[in-house]
Amino acid sequence: MRVHVRVTPRSAAEAVRLEPDGSLAVRVTAPPADGAANAAVTKLLAKALNLPQRDIVLVSGASSRNKVFELPLEEAQLVALLARSAKKR
Repeated sequence: MRVHVRVTPRSAAEAVRLEPDGSLAVRVTAPPADGAANAAVTKLLAKALNLPQRDIVLVSGASSRNKVFELPLEEAQLVALLARSAKKR
């Protein structure tokens, strides 16, 4: 599935939140330079969704806060994994 992601770089803490419209809001501590924020988003999504980083593909928005990622999940799986990830914190 393709998921829209709104990235906030240089945040105080890292977090992934599912928005009511089905998109994700992702906060990373990395700066938006030299692909550091994109790499941090990929790593954080992989950890939150219990997926290998190679399965998370940036489709568009490499230099934008609004990105589209391809994930090997269905929407119900995404919601369940994010809920489980939030309970661990």
